[in-house]
Amino acid sequence: MASVPKAYKWLPTLDPLPRMVSEALALFGTVETPGKKSNVIIMAWAKEVSEKVQHTYYADEVPWCGLFAAVIAKRAGKTPPVDPLWALNWNKFGVDAGQPALGDILTFQREGGGHVGLYVGEDKDCYHVLGGNQSDQVCFTRIVKGRLKGARRPHYQNQPKTVKPYILAATGGISSNEG
Repeated sequence: MASVPKAYKWLPTLDPLPRMVSEALALFGTVETPGKKSNVIIMAWAKEVSEKVQHTYYADEVPWCGLFAAVIAKRAGKTPPVDPLWALNWNKFGVDAGQPALGDILTFQREGGGHVGLYVGEDKDCYHVLGGNQSDQVCFTRIVKGRLKGARRPHYQNQPKTVKPYILAATGGISSNEG
């Protein structure tokens, strides 16, 4: 795992950390391989998620935010939605969150489709999202709140007390088109 940026150093110190966030942090810094070759780690996620996904997902140059969400959900003991590679299918995951909170799945509209990632916090204008295929890697980014399509909370038997909104400083650039 790469070192978490200073603005998010507080995140791994939370106890208990929602499992999906913990699984996502373990993959932080994974980078897409430029060109015709694919990162073997990302390709292995497709096999890990399901045989259907493995046969559908053929290269890391294909948007992989949904694949990232599926592998962290599965590792956390959660069931990904049908056809998890399509970001907006994550609007069928878990339960409606209402106000987003730590570890919730957020879906966003973007040109040409959608994007999916995990809520880690927010500022006045943006959600802070930990996700895959953000600048071709697993990282944090800020996404304008007006692009939000849905906020979904994983089913919890015992919801961690840390699952709540976090107000953060508006630092870092704003993403306009993930992928």
